[in-house]
Amino acid sequence: MPKHFRKVTDLTIPALHELFDLTREVKRHPERFVRALEGRTLAMIFEKPSLRTRVTFQTGIFQMGGQAIYLGPTDIQLGKRESLYDIASNLSRWVDAVMIRTFGHHLIDGMAEASSVPVINGLSDRFHPCQAIADFFTLQERLGPLQGKTLAWVGDGNNVLHSLALCAAMLGVHLRYATPPAHTPEAEVIDEARQIAQQTGASIHACFDPAEAVQGADAVYTDVWASMGQEAEAAQRKITFAHYQVNTELMQKARPDAFFMHCLPAHRGEEVTDQVVDAPSSIVFDQAENRLHAQKALMLTLMRR
Repeated sequence: MPKHFRKVTDLTIPALHELFDLTREVKRHPERFVRALEGRTLAMIFEKPSLRTRVTFQTGIFQMGGQAIYLGPTDIQLGKRESLYDIASNLSRWVDAVMIRTFGHHLIDGMAEASSVPVINGLSDRFHPCQAIADFFTLQERLGPLQGKTLAWVGDGNNVLHSLALCAAMLGVHLRYATPPAHTPEAEVIDEARQIAQQTGASIHACFDPAEAVQGADAVYTDVWASMGQEAEAAQRKITFAHYQVNTELMQKARPDAFFMHCLPAHRGEEVTDQVVDAPSSIVFDQAENRLHAQKALMLTLMRR
């Protein structure tokens, strides 16, 4: 197992499957882990606000006997009031792991390089690995073995898509993504995913037409058109992404039993309609719940050494 969890590929493919197995055990038998992290402390650094990330990490470590310390934007300014090296060196003397939710991925890499305790990426501008782990665990609960299944992505080529692409490749899942031409994912990340896919039988297919991406898919995934930090672009993005809404008509092009997925929060009426997000086929709240279980398994893996 890795020392840090900065991106999905910090895990080997066997370690990813082991993490899913542990997530399943934690979810089914939480009573077995009530003292597993007793006396352990997680520092949670938030430069971006969050509902799911904060509650699931804080609740998760509490349910295993540990505690979390919240450090907001006014408490700590990564690399500004104090160097990353000094922050990491201090925290390494006091806590057992550090979770960071920030804008720049370089800040997570810098903290990890200087930290002697595990650093967990709670979200950065490049990756959202905790979300991807919970998402594919959720799909596995619904679909069973994921090898050969198809996940469609419609929307922005963002941090969530980056992590989904890497995770899909590791699990043998076919990923088809449709983005506007000016909002494609990073070529470096997609190249890495395709290299992994050659080993697992997965495929990573890019297109610009949502209907092409969704055709016959087992699940359809979308995210907000403008993420935190992109508020100035929101009006233009609404125009650019107007044809990338996941609605009932688009979902009908997927398999009849296809699931709808979203990392939340959802901007209803923009990237997804109420009819889709509230449909029986929507598993968005299962995804949100499984953030708790998957992150408990991740903390056990990294902190119980």
